[in-house]
Amino acid sequence: MTLQYWRDQIDQVDEELVRLLNRRAQYVQEIAKLKHRQGLPVHFPDREAQVFARICAANPGPLDGEALIRLFHSIIAESRRLEHDLINRHTSSEVF
Repeated sequence: MTLQYWRDQIDQVDEELVRLLNRRAQYVQEIAKLKHRQGLPVHFPDREAQVFARICAANPGPLDGEALIRLFHSIIAESRRLEHDLINRHTSSEVF
C-alpha cells in the first residue's frame, strides 16, 4: 500500500467522523430542548463520567483511554456550547 492510499483511507474516515459528529450534535439539540422545557441544567457531571467510562470500556485500541477521554472532553465541551447557544437563542425569542 502507498502513502496516498492510507491518506485516502484517513480522508474517508474523517468524512465519516464529520457526519457522525453532526448527527451527535443534532441529538444534543433535541436534548437541549428537553432540558430547557424541564428546567434542567445543561451540565450533568455524572453523565459526563458515564460517557467517559463507556467509551473506555468499549475501546479496543490502539488509542488508550486517556486519549479517548481527551477527545471526548472536547466533543462534550462543544456539545455543551451548542446547548447553551440554542437555549440562549430561543429563550430570548421563541419557545421550543
